[in-house]
Amino acid sequence: MSKRPLILVTNDDGITAPGLRTLIAVMHKIGDVVVVAPDSPQSAMGHAITINSTLHMEKVTIDGNQPEYSCSGTPADCVKLAVNEILDRRPDICVSGINHGSNSSINVIYSGTMSAALEAGIESIPAIGFSLLDYNWNADFEHCKSFVETITRQVLKNGLPEGVVLNVNIPNLEKDEIKGIKVCRQARANWKEEFDKRTNPMGREYYWLSGKFVNMDKGEDTDEWALEHGYVSVVPVHFDLTAHHTIQKLNTWELNNE
Repeated sequence: MSKRPLILVTNDDGITAPGLRTLIAVMHKIGDVVVVAPDSPQSAMGHAITINSTLHMEKVTIDGNQPEYSCSGTPADCVKLAVNEILDRRPDICVSGINHGSNSSINVIYSGTMSAALEAGIESIPAIGFSLLDYNWNADFEHCKSFVETITRQVLKNGLPEGVVLNVNIPNLEKDEIKGIKVCRQARANWKEEFDKRTNPMGREYYWLSGKFVNMDKGEDTDEWALEHGYVSVVPVHFDLTAHHTIQKLNTWELNNE
């Protein structure tokens, strides 16, 4: 049997996305790679799964001769199908990305990239979501490669706590401008949404979502601070959304009185 780690690779930008192709190339240096990715862009799908329609997969060859799996579903669907239908053993790690655009702070909630990683975490598979702060389809991912390889190798070497996955964001800078890697917490930030209301030629109103990103967090230990100051940010996240610090307070409420 191969002693190389088995690596599941996926994303949310689609199987032909340049970021995914870069990630695959790096992973081939580290282990045996299986690619299961959406057949079309699935950005901002969050942790959606397909339950009201059928799922389809087909083998495709994009780079070289190794077949990959193109899936009609969401990033979370891709991980579920890979684990349950494609792989004959559990992967040693799942990597998702490299996303075209930021998944720092509140963006982790909406991200298909990170939801794929979190789905792997639910399956007790160590996982990492990688993102580059450049939304351009033709973004240059070359400077991401060394950081992706380093962090992946460290996860394979050291492991991660049960259910914890890493959210890695890489600033859009030249490699020699990046100061290093910082382990951070998620910044308290969000989007202030606006809707551009229009009317189509048939008189029906429709909306385009827009808005601006607002960072309310002044801490110097956050992912937003790290990225703004030229560091790669690494935030450990997990799927347990319980606000543990609030349980004791809620237990003081008179909840069971008639």
